[in-house]
This record gives sequence, C-alpha cells and structure tokens, in this order.
Amino acid sequence: MEINILEYGAVGDGVTSNTKAFRNAITEASKEGGRVIVPDGIFLTGPIELLSNVELHLSDNAVILFDKSIEEYPLIVTDYEGIERIRALSPIYANNASNISITGKGTIDGSGHLWRPVKQFKMTERQWKKLLEKSPCVVESNEGGVWMPTESAYEGRIQGELYPEDEDALLRAAPYYDFYRPVMVSLKYCSKVRIDGVRIQNSPAWAIHLYFCEDVLVNNVMVENPYHAQNGDGIDIESCNGVEVAYCKFHVGDDGICIKSGKNAKARKIPGKSQNIHVHHCFVGQSHGGFVIGSEMSRSVSDVVVEDCTFIDADVGVRFKSALGRGGVVENITIRRINMANIREEAFVFTMDYVHNIMDYVVEDELCGDKSDIPYFRDIHISDCVCVNAERGIRVKGIEGDEPTISDITFENCKIVAEKPDEMMHCENIIIR
Repeated sequence: MEINILEYGAVGDGVTSNTKAFRNAITEASKEGGRVIVPDGIFLTGPIELLSNVELHLSDNAVILFDKSIEEYPLIVTDYEGIERIRALSPIYANNASNISITGKGTIDGSGHLWRPVKQFKMTERQWKKLLEKSPCVVESNEGGVWMPTESAYEGRIQGELYPEDEDALLRAAPYYDFYRPVMVSLKYCSKVRIDGVRIQNSPAWAIHLYFCEDVLVNNVMVENPYHAQNGDGIDIESCNGVEVAYCKFHVGDDGICIKSGKNAKARKIPGKSQNIHVHHCFVGQSHGGFVIGSEMSRSVSDVVVEDCTFIDADVGVRFKSALGRGGVVENITIRRINMANIREEAFVFTMDYVHNIMDYVVEDELCGDKSDIPYFRDIHISDCVCVNAERGIRVKGIEGDEPTISDITFENCKIVAEKPDEMMHCENIIIR
C-alpha cells in the first residue's frame, strides 16, 4: 500500500501546517502496512508518530520542516542522558513499534535554532551581535556568555532543571517550556527499524536517539548540525541490541556516534546493555568525538565493532568516558582501520573522571558505596589505525584504587603523529605493538 500525503490534504508550501495530514496518512498505512510518501515540497508540521509497519519515504526534493509550539509539543517525562528527564515531545517519535522505516533522499529539519542555546566563545563578534538582535537573553557561565533564544529558555536556565521526581514537576516546568528542548528522532522499545538515505539536520538536541531498540539499520544517512549546536549529537545508541550504522556522514556540534546504557545505580536495576553493534564505513567531520562510549554506560556495553571509518576535525577521535557512580562494564570492543586527521586533543582517550555540566543530575548521595559503583573498561582491541595532527596520541586514566578499572587494551599496527607523549595512569596491561 502506498499513500501520498497530498491525498490527505497536505500542502508543501512551507507555511501550511500538515500535522493532521501526516497523522491520518500514517494511521491509515499502519492498518495493513504500507509506505507514506512525502513528495517534493516543504511540508511544515508538528510531531510525527511512527506506527508499526509504516515506511515514511521522502522524495529527493522533499523537506519535512518541524515547527515549534507548546500546543503540539507538550512536555513529557522521557529518558535523556541516561535518566528520566522532562522534555518536549520529539519531532519524530515511536514507542513499542515494529517494522518502521524512514527512507528516501529528502531532508528532515528540526528547526533546532529556535530551541538551542549558543555559547559566546563559539561565535565571532559579528555572529554574536546577530544573535543578540534576535534575543537579548544571555546567561553568564564559567565559559562566558550563553545566549538563550527566548525568555522562557533564559528563565529555565536561571531556575535550573526540574526533574520528574519533583512534586508537580511537569506543571512547574511549564513556564520554562523552551528550556526543555527535545531530541529530534526518538525511537523507544522499537524493533526492526530502518533509517536509510535521508538527511537529518538542525536538531534541537540529539539528532537520533535509539533506546532499548533491537534489529536496527542506519544506512547512508547524513546528520548535520552547526558546530555550535549544544548537545547536537549525531546518533546515540542506548541499551540497544543489534544495531548497524553504515555509510553514514556526521557533521555535528557534539559527539558523532555515541553508545550509552543508562546512568548510575538506578539504571543498573534495569537489565539491558548495549551489545552487538557494528559501525562501519562512516565519516565524522566536526564533532566533539568521532566515536564515543559513555559517559552513561551503567547497564554495560559489549560486543562492538567499529571499522573502516574516517574522523576529521574532531576534538577527540575515539573516546571512552565514565565516572565513579556509573558502574557497568565496557568490554569486548574492536576498533580497526580508522583514519583520523586534525584531532584537537587525543586520538584515543579512556578516562573515568568525566564531570558533566550543570545539566547533570548525579549527586554523591546516589552512590551505593560498593563495587557496583565502579565502572570498568577491558578487552579493547585497536588495530591498523592512523592519526595525524593530534595533540596527544593516547591518554588512559582509570580510578585510583586497589584494582585497575581500565585494563587489557591492545594497540597493534597503529601510526599516530602527535605533539605530546602518551599519558597513562591507574591502568593495567596496556599493550602497544
């Protein structure tokens, strides 16, 4: 079954709202299974919910452009950065759906510039002045000014984040609505997922978030966010089993390809590690990290292969990050044939002293005070990688204690050209051949 959204009254003029047309077309297609076609044009819309057995297909010159309104994007309780958080409803989302796809060569734009803060040090003087013409709201931080796009976002930043555990949190968060910006594509507890060929850009926060999903293929996808996009990750794979990311390109404002599995003791009560993940033939341009595991890894990560990728102009090439309190084990990781250039910090870094910014919710009284709070990295095999123009080649820093928290990492046949020598502490059995 094929359904063109024009049949349901859609208008591709970039001005008319098509929320109802998308909803009705997807609902009809889900009855027997089918493809919903988005033809050439600019289709302004509110949130799109993907239902089981539906393929959302964008033609080559199709644009899905998401608007921003309190009425269509209510605040909800969801999962973000490893714990329950308040966020606006995501522009594209699915819960407990099976056999869902987003395909084609069109563009999906999340209008993230309407949501995101911007740090002053990432702007030229002229760019900063342009932002101030749009909104005069600036919050001072230890990194300088942070521009907020609206007064609601500004007041939310001053107020501080409210969490679902707080009494009447959703109600009390409402005046600060713009502060609670959503991830763009949020797929939770879904299976048989395919995202193929599309361009995803300008996300309010993370571009793609896979949460407790199985049997996922992300193929030939372009994800692009401005270099200053706060929390502008490319793809975050959290507590998923069986994910392939292939032939994709990422130019983002945060981590390019990131694997997570929940945060701290609360997350460890829910089984579901990230496992059986294959990343290959991908390109990551501007980013904080080309390939990253953590820092939320409390349900553990295992059986990951990353191969035949290129990372250029990243802060860090390959990064493993965690902290005391996370717990969990990252193990059986294979990284091979990675080419990296113009890496501003380390080519490879393994650290357990990661401290989040003001958005972090971890406090010391959440610690269990036993071994379950200690994270571990082990059995990591890196081979046939090349990196030129890095500040440092390898940095390893575990947690000081009676036993090593980082162990059994092998580098074999790698060529790294860096300004500073390798740095290693509180680790064991790091082999460089």
